[in-house]
Amino acid sequence: MRNFGITLLAGIIGYVITAFLGYYLIGRFSSNGHDRSVEASMTSIFVIGPIGFVISCIAGYIWAKTYF
Repeated sequence: MRNFGITLLAGIIGYVITAFLGYYLIGRFSSNGHDRSVEASMTSIFVIGPIGFVISCIAGYIWAKTYF
């Protein structure tokens, strides 16, 4: 149960970090002029955030199995 909690916590933290980072990077470097904020928010919430969640879950699971 402890490993599951660590894995879930790592995934949530990874989602938040990658979603904010994705929003910033897309908003900063997108060439889309008329709806840049919509593109940045939708892409960061529905694409970049879940990718970060999965990668962070895997890393959190490996870390939890190694140290706990």
